[in-house]
Amino acid sequence: MHKAGDVVLGGLFQFHFFSVFPDLSFTSEPQQPSCYGFDVVAFKRAQTMAFAVEEINRNSKLLPNLSLGYSLYDNCFSLGVAFRAALSMASGQEKHIVLYDNCVGSPPVIGIVGDTSSTRSIAISSVLGLYRVPMVSYFSTCSCLSDRQKFPSFFRTIPSDAFQVSAMIQIIKHFGWTWVGLLISDDDYGFHVARSFQNDLSQSGSGCLAYLEILPWGYDPAEQRRIVEVMKKSTARVVIAFAPDNHMINLIEEVVRQNVTGLQWLASEAWSAAAALQTPRLMPYLGGTLGIAIRRGEIPGLRDFLLQTRPNIHHDNRFGNSSVNQFWEFTFQCRFAPPPAGWMEGGGALCTGQEDLETVETEFLDTSDLRPEYNVYKAVYALAYALDDMLQCEPGRGPFNRHSCGSLQKLELWQLVHYLQKVNFTTWFGDQVSFDENGDALPIYDIMNWHWLPDGRIKVQNVGDVKRSAAGGEVLKLNEDRIFWNFEPKKPPRSVCSDSCPPGTRMVRKKGEPECCFDCIPCSEGKISNKTNSMECTSCPEDFWSSPQHDHCVPKRTEFLSYHEPLGICLTTASLLGTFICAVVLGIFIHHRSTPIVRANNSELSFQLLLSLKLCFLCSLLFIGRPRLWTCQLRHAAFGISFVLCVSCILVKTIVVLAVFKASKPGGEASLKWFGATQQRGTVLLLTLIQAAICTAWLLSSPPAPHKNTQYHNDKIVYECVVGSTVGFAVLLGYIGLLAILSFLIAFLARNLPDSFNEAKLITFSMLIFCAVWVAFVPAYISSPGKHADAVEVFAILASSFGLLGVLFGPKCYIILLRPERNTKKAIMGRGVTK
Repeated sequence: MHKAGDVVLGGLFQFHFFSVFPDLSFTSEPQQPSCYGFDVVAFKRAQTMAFAVEEINRNSKLLPNLSLGYSLYDNCFSLGVAFRAALSMASGQEKHIVLYDNCVGSPPVIGIVGDTSSTRSIAISSVLGLYRVPMVSYFSTCSCLSDRQKFPSFFRTIPSDAFQVSAMIQIIKHFGWTWVGLLISDDDYGFHVARSFQNDLSQSGSGCLAYLEILPWGYDPAEQRRIVEVMKKSTARVVIAFAPDNHMINLIEEVVRQNVTGLQWLASEAWSAAAALQTPRLMPYLGGTLGIAIRRGEIPGLRDFLLQTRPNIHHDNRFGNSSVNQFWEFTFQCRFAPPPAGWMEGGGALCTGQEDLETVETEFLDTSDLRPEYNVYKAVYALAYALDDMLQCEPGRGPFNRHSCGSLQKLELWQLVHYLQKVNFTTWFGDQVSFDENGDALPIYDIMNWHWLPDGRIKVQNVGDVKRSAAGGEVLKLNEDRIFWNFEPKKPPRSVCSDSCPPGTRMVRKKGEPECCFDCIPCSEGKISNKTNSMECTSCPEDFWSSPQHDHCVPKRTEFLSYHEPLGICLTTASLLGTFICAVVLGIFIHHRSTPIVRANNSELSFQLLLSLKLCFLCSLLFIGRPRLWTCQLRHAAFGISFVLCVSCILVKTIVVLAVFKASKPGGEASLKWFGATQQRGTVLLLTLIQAAICTAWLLSSPPAPHKNTQYHNDKIVYECVVGSTVGFAVLLGYIGLLAILSFLIAFLARNLPDSFNEAKLITFSMLIFCAVWVAFVPAYISSPGKHADAVEVFAILASSFGLLGVLFGPKCYIILLRPERNTKKAIMGRGVTK
């Protein structure tokens, strides 16, 4: 298709699906048709370019006094045909394009709109780029074409696959699809998409590929059957396909044959609007497809222009059968006479050229959903605006050497590339058109959804869009209420290799499988994970422990000998009971202090002994309750001093017994003289002060202190008092033991005294109980952890205190209260006791 003009724009369009003779050359000699399978949609795109040129020529503000022409070629879905066509346009081999004799004038074409295929655009632009021939594609999306080193004059009005891949990842991330299959076409478009998709998916951490399959060219039943078998066996419910519609048709037919349903398809812009796949027969398999589509636009007046399309009955045979005539034959299923030998498209009745386009149902007249056509329209205008900007340049203010300007008479295409890079305009529809440093258009896509209506009709509906934000990221907007899901219930499907690991677990990747396939292992004790799909469990702080669900840390349970637990209550009760009994006994002794049995047992020492026993009972309370610094330091000091005071009194009583016995013998009166009341008090005080000195030295050098012990139990804190200095604690206990043993030995030696002084037997027995309790205490204390060690020590204090109290004062109280007749001097002296 050609139109003359002052400057000419080239165009490459896919008028046919298939090529019979791939070595077609464009010469003036008639050639038999080498292409078949007429593509009405591609013809509409070519007509859109023709309309844009006509519209620019009518615009007095854009390229005034200059007419644009066009030269449009069929690439025949063949790289060889497209490449030769592009070179033919760029080099001007056609006879109708003639330069002035002095070789001054505009080039054969100042730019090319096309191609549709990334593979063809790569091949053509890599050559034309050497001569800086501008090439503006409306459908080539390969991200590799953004390489300015390889393709310095390539531009496009469609976003690159890099953005399309990012948009697709945003969609699967939005719906939580982490396990997807990927199908690609066997060309540069598919290979670059696969590489970009895998890299971006891995970097985003949004999911994994269950499989990656390459769709074969043409009809390959065995390979298509194998690919569908892979899809059927996979657990991935989401399939992403980056391939042209002619690749998808054969695959979907195999999907229908194997009856593979339950898949959610994600379509690239190459087939998201493919009418050939939008049939009621395929909707059980493709219904609910989500697709990325080129931004829709509106072109006022295009439909009226398309309706003016008429065949050229007297076509010029220099160009073979015209594309308009082929369109006419395809649309009305007629033929122009005589048909060229070997022509396949026409058939049936003869075409008159007067047929009415509005009487047939054809995609050609549908202008309600202009997407690639809108990109063609913007590409033509981009070239026109670039040329207009160049022609508006004022001499001396130009961007080139010595501030020169480009001119139409001496136009060099690299100058037009310079202006094309800076072009910036807004279409009638309100879309801004400009190119970044890589020649890419402003990235924006529509999100389409294939609705399967109850009456069987199919409606492709816009459900959102995705575009680049000012910050550089992708912004996805989806109206989920408008999305049709071809599943029951009408909700998005789940497509995961492994279910998400809930809080309290961590992910462990399955050996030999992608990272999205993992097992969920519960966190070990003391560790938590508070997020879904945690890679590691984190340890709780020292004073915290993991909850039963292992999803958060809770304060560790604390353990100490408490007043509120049964053991603490029992020990507290026993302590208070012992104190009360001591007070009662002391009251009894005070009340009967003039009786012989009280006076005969050294009443002053008995009162001191009862007071010390009361202190022994009370000091055990310091071992109960949460340990604090003052209780830790006081408990052992109080315990040590109280018991030394108690044992000192018993030791002095024992010595007094021996002194009295010696004094009862002839010449022994002096023994009591040297051990009178003053000496007795002094001895008790001295012995007690020694223990007080030991405690003071201990507290000053390495005092006991509260300690949070986490060694016994991981899930709780044991509050205990560490002794600080083990030597100090051992000396304290050893001193008590020394006095106790000394008392025991002296009392043991005095056990056979006459009955009148038989208290030595009671002291012997009490010291035996005391020593037995504390000998048993040492191993029990060492082997008891935490609060049990305190309980053992309290028990030893109470047991020894009750033993001393019961043995030393029990028999006396029995006589005072129950056998008063024995509380006489004669009875105590052993005379006059009634049997």
